This record gives sequence, structure tokens and C-alpha cells, in this order.
Amino acid sequence: MIKVLLVEDDVRLADALAGALEAHGYEVDQARTAGGALAAPSADIVLLDLGLPDMDGIELCQRIRERQDFGDTAIIMVTARRQQRERILGLRSGADDYVVKPLVIEELCARMEAVLRRTTRRVDTVLRTGPIEADLATRSVLCEGRPVELTRKEFDLLVVLLREAGAVVSREDLLLKVWQTAWPGTLRTLEVHIGTLRSKLGLPRLIQTVRGVGYRLVATENAGVPASRA
Repeated sequence: MIKVLLVEDDVRLADALAGALEAHGYEVDQARTAGGALAAPSADIVLLDLGLPDMDGIELCQRIRERQDFGDTAIIMVTARRQQRERILGLRSGADDYVVKPLVIEELCARMEAVLRRTTRRVDTVLRTGPIEADLATRSVLCEGRPVELTRKEFDLLVVLLREAGAVVSREDLLLKVWQTAWPGTLRTLEVHIGTLRSKLGLPRLIQTVRGVGYRLVATENAGVPASRA
């Protein structure tokens, strides 16, 4: 799984962004300061805010690049600074890309995937459970070795279930992680996506309904319980 270090001092923004990234299949650690970032364990990619309270992000980027265990780590600067000079300084300090706030999570994930493809670090981007393989970098899915074409939301939904394979994921958690809402009116949308996902995978009992709670993805050998209607 791809490990992300999110360096952001705005707590609300950081928590929201971390939740969205986790919904897309990333493992996220957070740091609020430059000191926290430098003390954090290595990651596959660093999302770096420039306006930190204890050190400018440009300097922090250079310091991260000096760490031997971060040598192959991809760095994306995520900042409200829009000036061309800031972008140039950021890239010259060692950043692989530069994204301006406000963020669109789909664009950020696409940039992360592109940057990871250019880095030399070997990253395990594939989630596997039973007959299912989901590649986070290419957003592709195999079921029993055959490719399955999924929409963006279907893929995101499957990733959440794969990450919690064997455990029950509540409807509320699925709505928050995939649709970023807990509005009850979205429940029907979730049910439709679950039904479509079962149909496309061709294994309707792989995703089980736990009545009154949510859904559980199980391995083939444990999928003998018939799936309830979504």
C-alpha cells in the first residue's frame, strides 16, 4: 500500500484530506510542523504545505531530500501560493510537482499517481483479497484474473471494502469515504453502486449485506452466505 506523509498545519483541512486519501486507498500519516515531518518515518510520497509555523516549506523540502531514508520519496507541494516564482523555487528545491489550493481530490490523486510512476522506489500499489486485485496506481481491477471496468465511484467503493476485507463497513462510513457526505438521501445511491459492483465482479456473494449496518467483503472460501438485497 502507498504510504503518504501529509504535512499540513490546518487541522480541519488535514483531517479532511487524509480521509479522502484513505478512501482512495492510501495509508496516511500526518505532521503539523516541519519538526514533526522530519521526525516521521519514511513514506512513498510527501504532500507538503509551504506555510508551516516553524519552517518554510521550501527549506523543509530541501531538508527532506537530505534524509537518506527519503531519498526516493516523491514530494508534491500543496499550497495557496500561486506566484510563478514560488513554483520555480519549489521545484528547484526538490519537489516533483506543485499543486495550488483549493484542492480537487481526483486531480491530486492523478498527480500523485503520475509522480509515483516517475520515481524509482518500488511501491506495492495493489490491494488483494481472494479473487480481487485492485491497482491503486492505474485504478484497474482484476477479478479471477479478468479485467473489470469500473466507474470512479465504483472503484473507490471497492477500495474501501478491500482495505477493510472481512470486517463490516457501515453505510455511514462508506458514504463519508466515497461520497464525502452522510446525508441519508445518498443511501439509495450507495445501494445502487453495491448492486452494480456485485454484477460487474460476477461474484454476487463476495460483497455481503449485514442488515441494518453495512457491507462486508469476504474471500471466496468464506462467501457461502448468500448476499442479501442491497
